[in-house]
Amino acid sequence: QVQLVESGGGLVQAGGSLRLSCAASGRTFNGDRMGWLRQAPGKEREFVASINWSSGGPAYADSVKGRFTISKDNAKNMLYLQMNTLKPEDTALYYCAARLVTRLQADYWGQGTQVTVSS
Repeated sequence: QVQLVESGGGLVQAGGSLRLSCAASGRTFNGDRMGWLRQAPGKEREFVASINWSSGGPAYADSVKGRFTISKDNAKNMLYLQMNTLKPEDTALYYCAARLVTRLQADYWGQGTQVTVSS
């Protein structure tokens, strides 16, 4: 049974930083694309960043490029999202996703961790 458990969300002031973590278990993800998506209240879910579990090759949404960094620790089965220079518009529920089929579709999802950026 695949489990993705996010942590690291919270309340931060604009300009601040947070690091999200996702603990993945239940299968191997070699060759799979893993990522982070987010959904703000009243808005559709949107792609944030993704990375190939084996080869790397990060990809980012234009809105976070240069501010967010996705990384992984294969030995620990951990996925991370370092978020710097946070803006109020980054406020959302952030989801860890495994085996992305497209930028918005994935086979496995975490429960989400809330990020709130105050102005």
